[in-house]
Amino acid sequence: MNERDSKETRRIRHRRVRQKVTGTISRPRLCVFRSLNHIHAQLIDDSRGQTLVSMSTLDSQMRGKTNGMVKTKKAVEVGTLLAERALNKGIKQVVFDRGGYKYHGRVKALAEAARKAGLEF
Repeated sequence: MNERDSKETRRIRHRRVRQKVTGTISRPRLCVFRSLNHIHAQLIDDSRGQTLVSMSTLDSQMRGKTNGMVKTKKAVEVGTLLAERALNKGIKQVVFDRGGYKYHGRVKALAEAARKAGLEF
């Protein structure tokens, strides 16, 4: 019997989601990646293959804020700051790409914070 590990099954789910979700210049793709300790989010224009805006817990703006925070709170901060950066560049509408993860926990917190800060998806 051939068993798959969790990373491989996530990649399969992500490929399946990516068949339906693409980003354009008018409506870029909000892609989320979460690791054990950090979360990364970026707005991508797939027609040009270009990252327009990115934010993560490793960003210089987040470095001092994250000490002692729970991972979900960090995701909320990343979502809020990503939305602010996107609005500064004139991006208001995005397509959400959960990256093969369940829409739950940190991924959900980031998405809801970005919505609350002004992004539409």
